[in-house]
Amino acid sequence: MLFRNDKKDEDGSGAEPGIVVPLLPLRDIIVFPHMVVPLFVGRQKSIKALEEAMNKQKFILLAAQREAKTNEPGEEDIYRVGTLGSVVQLLRLPDGTVKVLVEGKKRARVLRYLDEQEYFLVEAEEVVEACPKSTEIEALTRSINTTFEHYVKLNKKIPPEMIMSVASIDDPARLADTIVAHLGIKLEEKQALLEIDNPAERLERVLGNMRSEIEILEVEKRIRTRVKKQMEKTQKEYYLNEQMRAIQKELGEKDEFKNEIQELEEAIRQKKMSDDAREKTEKELKKLKMMSPMSAEATVVRNYIDWIISLPWEDFTDDELDIDEAERVLNEDHFGLEKVKERILEYLAVQSLAGQMKGPILCLVGPPGVGKTSLGRSIARSTGRKFVRISLGGVRDEAEIRGHRRTYIGALPGKIIQSMKKAGSGNPVFLLDEVDKMSTDFRGDPSSALLEVLDPEQNSTFNDHYLDVDYDLSKVMFITTANTLDGIPRPLQDRMEIIRIAGYTEEEKQSIAKRYLIKKQREANGLEEGNIEISDSALSRIVRHYTKESGVRNLEREIAAVCRKAAVEVVRKDRNATVKVTTKNLAKFLGPPRFRYGKAEEENRVGMATGLAWTELGGELLATEVTVLPGKGKLTITGRLGDVMQESAQAALSYVRSRAAELKLDKDFYQKVDLHIHVPEGAIPKDGPSAGITMVTALTSALTGIPVRYDVAMTGEVTLRGRVLPIGGLKEKVLAAHRGGIKTILVPEENEKDFEDIPANVMRSVELIKVGHMDEVLKNALALSDPDSFLVPVDLPDDGSGFDERSTDTTTDVIAH
Repeated sequence: MLFRNDKKDEDGSGAEPGIVVPLLPLRDIIVFPHMVVPLFVGRQKSIKALEEAMNKQKFILLAAQREAKTNEPGEEDIYRVGTLGSVVQLLRLPDGTVKVLVEGKKRARVLRYLDEQEYFLVEAEEVVEACPKSTEIEALTRSINTTFEHYVKLNKKIPPEMIMSVASIDDPARLADTIVAHLGIKLEEKQALLEIDNPAERLERVLGNMRSEIEILEVEKRIRTRVKKQMEKTQKEYYLNEQMRAIQKELGEKDEFKNEIQELEEAIRQKKMSDDAREKTEKELKKLKMMSPMSAEATVVRNYIDWIISLPWEDFTDDELDIDEAERVLNEDHFGLEKVKERILEYLAVQSLAGQMKGPILCLVGPPGVGKTSLGRSIARSTGRKFVRISLGGVRDEAEIRGHRRTYIGALPGKIIQSMKKAGSGNPVFLLDEVDKMSTDFRGDPSSALLEVLDPEQNSTFNDHYLDVDYDLSKVMFITTANTLDGIPRPLQDRMEIIRIAGYTEEEKQSIAKRYLIKKQREANGLEEGNIEISDSALSRIVRHYTKESGVRNLEREIAAVCRKAAVEVVRKDRNATVKVTTKNLAKFLGPPRFRYGKAEEENRVGMATGLAWTELGGELLATEVTVLPGKGKLTITGRLGDVMQESAQAALSYVRSRAAELKLDKDFYQKVDLHIHVPEGAIPKDGPSAGITMVTALTSALTGIPVRYDVAMTGEVTLRGRVLPIGGLKEKVLAAHRGGIKTILVPEENEKDFEDIPANVMRSVELIKVGHMDEVLKNALALSDPDSFLVPVDLPDDGSGFDERSTDTTTDVIAH
């Protein structure tokens, strides 16, 4: 390079005005004096210029291009003012480019371009910067330092250490050049600052630019703060979900979620369901697609869709319409129960003729152990349907039936929908066990929720709270079981076809034991057919003296106990041994007899009559005792009797007083004596009106001294005029009398229609005498030498005085132990 003179300048840079130096055109960057900047150079002209500078005194003029996109700039494309800098370091890279570290020294202005083809060679002069010390310069310096400190606090891109560095600069020109390098202003504005010769003017310009930047940064900060406060939870979740989605995409987890979505779409497409259910499911699936797979809401939606898909909307089993085969299956599983079997066969017959009909809704009411629950499974087998059962005993929450709404954590459909999913069929046999044992509390009334389920007109659109779409239950065969109707609300009773199942007779129990129970328990206890033999007499003794029930549950337990004892003997002696159970050795297996067979008296007694009661466990003999004591007309009633039964005792006494003349009693006999009516087994609560005629008979016997026949039992409600009104549970009461050895039973004549329910063998063993008035009862119940001369016949009024309605025991006569 050629210099016009060799005199060095005062700072020792070695460059003076009128120098000839290579020029390096820069793109998108302005290099100010005192800046150290790394540059990457790739153009051949620029590399040649750097090489020339390195070969000489390492000086080069750094000037910016007007347009960064220009690859081959000319003189007019390069600003005339630049920075004269020195090359600190040069490094050649493997790709042919050069990394160079340059340091700005002085401002310089291009005077003219010299003729050089390989690189830009220019003649330039240094720009002289005169900056005398003044108060204005000092004020500007302080202001710019203070403003820069504020700027650094707002701009997180500048390290805080720069505040100390800038504060230590005394030269105004250098201060301006140092600060402008950190301002985020446009290239044109930086070039304009580079071209300003006066440092004071430049400082003022930099101060203005810096304040503008501060205003922008403060506005940005306010916007960020305001947006942050206004950002709602959903916006945050969306932002986080987007980040999660990106993370999952990197990890490959998103593909698994997409596959799951596709599987759900395919399952919905193939599943047959109602239009409402399909619309609801597709809507939920669309919502699921927008969610993160890891969110809690996505799990809720996915579970909901799974429930919808898993339900049998239009999946039905074909009914077995062969009536003979169905009857064979029912008889194979259960002995007796003719009414229920007939109703199932009727349904199958109508189904085969009519094609489609709504499923029946039956309610089987009877004592424990008569086979109500197992009958449901047998009905399913005979009709070829699926079978599901739920127990309603102790259920007190309405949501158990109708489900919880999805707003609750852990919400699920009710037991009805759960059982339909379990059945996998839209027309199963659905057993609702112990429907009379439900209760009510603050969580709702489940029996009211069942009104929709068990109503044939409504259950085609059953709406579960969880599903929130209608589900068709009209083709389901509902069977409910109960021990009594007392615990079932009247509206619910009205929706069901009630079939009463009475207790078994002694002969029926023995037949059930021979056909089913002995074989079942023998196999359950590992015995072969030849290992145990139970004689008929031993079986009869077990029924009579070791069980006291209407069903056969306890009978099965006793037979199981016999089989276990027999198993011990077989193991001790010989695996092929035969254990014979007879009446003689029965106590060895079961211990002493637990119950006395029958409660009938063995001789006629005064003041003691045998009544009949109906309980949850079946029929019972109910003795009634009356004692006459000297006194002043006091009536004492004991035996833990309910209100209805105490009123029956008072009505009985009133009737006897009204017939005092016919009974040859003094008119004021009741004023001279105290009467005590007692019903034994005083620990057991008793209630109901059907002991009315029994109390009249016992009172009459006690007052007249005429004994009551020991072989006669009776049941019936009595009015004040002596009419005998009908009662309920006649079959169970007759069976109890038969078990007790009673030969004659007095029953209300209006109960004659119930005679057909009584087994034929029982009807042959006992004599049923129909009575319509108390006079007839006394003539048959008292041990009279001449019944015709006892009492004068009473003409009944034509209007049927007294309550001529059917009076049944609305509650039990005896509540069992």
